[in-house]
Amino acid sequence: MTDLTPIWISLKTATTATVITFFLGIMAARWMLGYRGKSKGLIEGLLTAPLVLPPTVVGFLLLLLFGKTGFIGQILAYFGVTVIFSWYATVIASTVVAFPLMYKTALGAFKQIDYNLLACARTLGASEWTIFWRVMLPLAKPGLIAGTLLAFARALGEFGATLMLAGSIPGKTETIPIAIFFASEGGAMDRALFLVIVMLTISLGVITAVNYWTEGNNNRSQQSRNALWQKIQTLIPIPNITAKPQSPPQSSVADVKRNTIMGGMSAQRQKSLDYPVPQAKIELIVDIQKQLPGFLLDVVFHTDQTPLGLLGASGAGKSLILRCIAGLETPDKGRIVLNGKVLFDSERGINLPPQDRACGFLFQNYALFPHLTIAENIAFGMRSGKSKRDIKQEVEKQLITVDLPGVGDRYPGELSGGQQQRVALARAKASEPGIMLLDEPFSALDTYLRDKQEKMLRNNLIHYQGVTLFITHNLEEAYRVCPKLLVVDGGNAIAHGTKQDIFEHPRNFRTAQLTGCKNFSRAVAISEGKVKALDWDCILEVVEPAPQSLEYLGIRAHQLIFSDTEDEANTFPCWLATISETQHRMTVYVKLNQPANDPEDYHLQAEVVKDKWEELKDRPLPWKIQLNGLRVMLLKAQ
Repeated sequence: MTDLTPIWISLKTATTATVITFFLGIMAARWMLGYRGKSKGLIEGLLTAPLVLPPTVVGFLLLLLFGKTGFIGQILAYFGVTVIFSWYATVIASTVVAFPLMYKTALGAFKQIDYNLLACARTLGASEWTIFWRVMLPLAKPGLIAGTLLAFARALGEFGATLMLAGSIPGKTETIPIAIFFASEGGAMDRALFLVIVMLTISLGVITAVNYWTEGNNNRSQQSRNALWQKIQTLIPIPNITAKPQSPPQSSVADVKRNTIMGGMSAQRQKSLDYPVPQAKIELIVDIQKQLPGFLLDVVFHTDQTPLGLLGASGAGKSLILRCIAGLETPDKGRIVLNGKVLFDSERGINLPPQDRACGFLFQNYALFPHLTIAENIAFGMRSGKSKRDIKQEVEKQLITVDLPGVGDRYPGELSGGQQQRVALARAKASEPGIMLLDEPFSALDTYLRDKQEKMLRNNLIHYQGVTLFITHNLEEAYRVCPKLLVVDGGNAIAHGTKQDIFEHPRNFRTAQLTGCKNFSRAVAISEGKVKALDWDCILEVVEPAPQSLEYLGIRAHQLIFSDTEDEANTFPCWLATISETQHRMTVYVKLNQPANDPEDYHLQAEVVKDKWEELKDRPLPWKIQLNGLRVMLLKAQ
């Protein structure tokens, strides 16, 4: 009769080693995920060394540690414990060689989690433990299960290190691989073949299970993917909704060094100026600097309850400003104050974590937790102390405000992009934030949905009692949503004021350019009321006195007028160079005072509605175009 003891010993050893590596591997992976020290490479090498070292080398090193003269061996001997040539030695050997597989797989699973999901959880007030338990583990579950199975297979097949540390004691330390080796050495080929078949069967089963969790898992429904995890959560007590810590009362804040820029940016910030921060006033004050490779963020502004739009080119630093306010990035120096509460102050060493800043952050990809229902997403950031009934009522209330009643039991993957955006807004509002940070929330939507969602957002912001910052590249969208604008360029706030002032009276060339002006010319002042447009080769009468610092002229395309007469001021003959058509209007490219040589030979581009174009196109050339002196912008370079 074939002795089945090696099978039992191997299964018991591999199971025990797998349980140990499961917890150790996950803890090590979680720690290494956030570790940024200089020794990271060395630590990573030590943790994964058993994966690449020969098993006999691993076994020899374990002997040095656990032997009678080893460091750990001497400690154990003091308590009368001997590890060498015991079943515990087989567990130690299997654990050491299986650990790297569990660690690397867990680390890879954690790295694949969208960072915005973790950042969003922090802004919703979740502690790091809650994020780990409720977000990271569920999302990494397929990878963790695959890693566990691989670790089990590796522990089951361990031979060299086990043989050196535990020996081959029948009925005690003789595992399947060791039994196969000595059976074949002794000529007991039938027994060796039987054990090989057992190992093959177990190994194929493990491989099938790994493939099932890593590939087939992606094809099952969201509900079935999370059914097991939800059962575990019902058996193990975990925090339901993380409380946002109540901030201690803040004393009145003074000595905030800044440069006041209401109505326009000053040339230099004056660090010696102080301003009061009223406790009861809804106000955000930002004065920060952060050096990045090839980029310096250096902005100062303050705003109140009126929604503030952030305009600027891609990479100008708009999103970085929001992330610094939310605590997801740390400025090098400066100060951030929200409603009298200091969020960041480099001089005083204050840097509140995102959980304590009460910021509602709406990410570009919405960052909804895919493993949670819509109701669970919205409830995630609610304050603790509420009953389940109150939570349910609040969730339904928030869903009604975004016109999504009755979808609480669905998952994010079952909703459209516009619906996900509304859920993300409802979730951010449910956390009762003091500030809403909206980072291009409509960028992933088509034109129809953008318009619909924009109307919904405007209606919600009317009733929101807090500060709102809204990032967008769409100028018309910014104009409709935000009464005030902040123009950011190259990490600097170059203009700040009402939308009318920013669009109609920009103070410099870059602000006019970023707010959609397309017609520019280098300019010099001739007299107080006259300027010469060097690139257009014409002299213009202007209403605003020409400053000595004048460098450019600008006029927006929709403000150019095609006239029937040359009697009015600033009216010039022009010739058509080319046209460009959209669904509602025509862009007409013209050259002043002489015919164009080719489509690229033009001075101005004018936007006209289709009806006006139908009338204009039949006129003989040259046409007459007027540059209204009230609309001509006199600009500095910076």
